[in-house]
Amino acid sequence: MKRLIILTLFLAGCGTTTVPVKRTFPAVPEELQQPCADLVQTPAGTTELSRTLDVVVQNYGLYHECQTRVDLWSEWYREQRKIFDSVK
Repeated sequence: MKRLIILTLFLAGCGTTTVPVKRTFPAVPEELQQPCADLVQTPAGTTELSRTLDVVVQNYGLYHECQTRVDLWSEWYREQRKIFDSVK
């Protein structure tokens, strides 16, 4: 009986101890901080309009792909940071 009382007091004391926990928001992974790919250059001396148009179309695709990736990632990160900071 004596042991049961001591065990109960010990367990009750453990439940009331508070330990401060430092919360930190994770940093952005390195692979998500990579810059967008360089745009393609039209080869020097190209006289074919179709080749120039191909390069322009390819560059538009690269640009819009990168813009979408960066914009969506930034929006997601800001929202997650806002949620993290609102939780106390």
